[in-house]
Amino acid sequence: MAGHFKLLPILLLALFTLTVSSYNYDTLVSNGEANVVPSSNSLSDQVMNTLRVFTSRKKNCYSYPVTLGQKVLVRASFYYGNYDGLSKPPTFDLHFDGNFWTTVETSSTELTVHEITYVTKGDAVSVCVAKTKHDQFPFMSALEIRSVDSEVYNPKEVDNNRALFLISRLAYGASQTIRYPDDDYDRMWMPVLDLTNPVTSDDPLFSLESYISTTDRDHPPQAICQNAMSSGKANNLIVGTFSPSNSPYLINMHYSEVNTSIVDTSVTRSFRLYEMSTSGSELSDTITPPIQSVYEWSKYNYKVDSTTVFSLNATVDSVLPPLINAMEVFRIGDVLTNGTDSNDVEALALLRSTFDVLGGWSGDPCLPVNYSWDWLNCSDDDTPRVTSLYLDSFGLSGFFPDISSMDALEIIDLHNNSLIGTIPSFLGSMPNLQRLDLADNQFSGPVPASLSKNKNKNLELNYTENPSLCTSGKSCSSSPGTSSSSPGSTSVAGKKKSKLPVILGTTIPSFLLIWIAAGIITIVRRKMKPTNANGSATGGGATNGITNGLQKMGEDLVNEIANTGVQQVYGSPSPLLNVNSIDTTI
Repeated sequence: MAGHFKLLPILLLALFTLTVSSYNYDTLVSNGEANVVPSSNSLSDQVMNTLRVFTSRKKNCYSYPVTLGQKVLVRASFYYGNYDGLSKPPTFDLHFDGNFWTTVETSSTELTVHEITYVTKGDAVSVCVAKTKHDQFPFMSALEIRSVDSEVYNPKEVDNNRALFLISRLAYGASQTIRYPDDDYDRMWMPVLDLTNPVTSDDPLFSLESYISTTDRDHPPQAICQNAMSSGKANNLIVGTFSPSNSPYLINMHYSEVNTSIVDTSVTRSFRLYEMSTSGSELSDTITPPIQSVYEWSKYNYKVDSTTVFSLNATVDSVLPPLINAMEVFRIGDVLTNGTDSNDVEALALLRSTFDVLGGWSGDPCLPVNYSWDWLNCSDDDTPRVTSLYLDSFGLSGFFPDISSMDALEIIDLHNNSLIGTIPSFLGSMPNLQRLDLADNQFSGPVPASLSKNKNKNLELNYTENPSLCTSGKSCSSSPGTSSSSPGSTSVAGKKKSKLPVILGTTIPSFLLIWIAAGIITIVRRKMKPTNANGSATGGGATNGITNGLQKMGEDLVNEIANTGVQQVYGSPSPLLNVNSIDTTI
């Protein structure tokens, strides 16, 4: 039996569907708003009666972690239901992992479902809706992601670098949709109760077998092997027609005998598969459906046109007419992209984790072409490189991380944010950088020599309106409240010495003025003071007290200067004292 599939965390477990409007979407998508389909237009499947609509950004992506090289089945569902009362079902594009998926054309009354199966080339599955018309907003009703065993849809010729886009998955003779728990991978097998050719009362057929082995590589559910469609008394059965397509197909057909009363070897059922077209041909050897097991006929990379019709024709010795249990048809896609350069992706992930405002951007940053993230530009290489970052006025705050691995950057615009710390020196070593705008931030310290001496003479550099930045003619003393220390570091000595120039500038002038005043008073006192016969001074008790008081004030100021841990201001700094000239290094 096939391994069990992995389901996303969901709210309505019985339906095995992620309701993208009500799920805690912050873990998958950060944008959009929830809406509800009016009860008058609601479907019996309640999951599809809610949706998330996206009114901003070129594309919005759901992202879910997976294992690199894992085979997944991804299904996206859309039901408009006139949720906005405008009666204008939108059209928009659907992407996955940086690849174009399809153009979604929604309906007011019908559910639209798209499914793909592919092998992942990264560690996450991203599914994006992209706006294509200015007055129409993309939305999504449900998103399902399943893990599929590697042998499923993997004939020898299959190219794992290509996705399989489901065209149809049919259960002939079934009366209702077959999916989990009958199908381990929750594939949806749609019932087919009528065909293009007339059928008889012998149709459909049902098997009473309690167990049918389905251990072939694609592990079809046992339920589809218990149902079949036959041609009744006719000797041929039309099983499929095709619309024109330039893409090749993968076609799988399943056959299992449902008439378990066949015990007489003279009663046989055998037929062959034919292509009925302008170049019609026999596609299979004789097929005899097995009892209690299933036979799968598969054709990979098959080309069809508008005239292609498949027919099962009974062999001349067959007693019973042809039958079929199920069929799957996939369009084989183009080679999957490897995505944006991994070094750029990792650096962008660092930016997103550093700045919360960027955390909501997911999916491939550069692909598909014309749908890059709004704040960057990319090259048009097969493996794109990010060439420009436009993060001006994004509300970024804190230290700017090391993104030196983005060595294809030509433009970095960070102006009008609240970035702090020293200007990262790696910016001066980026080989292709042509314009760097750091204006209107809170950078401090000197401009790195790697920038000021940048070998690229054509570098357009702007770092104006950074008050604490050391520039030509300005000292590198730190301003109050700023620091050029690395994140998390603290310098006690730096804090103390930063206060010393202020203390000296405010206390020394006052100290000198006090001593000058004391000297004047002393001279006056001496001139006024009477002397005795031998010339010694007498009296003057009050004047002597003033002098002693001034001396005491001077001593207190000297002690205050020594105690630089507390700032005291006694008057305006002397205009003759250049605080910046004082050496405060330790």
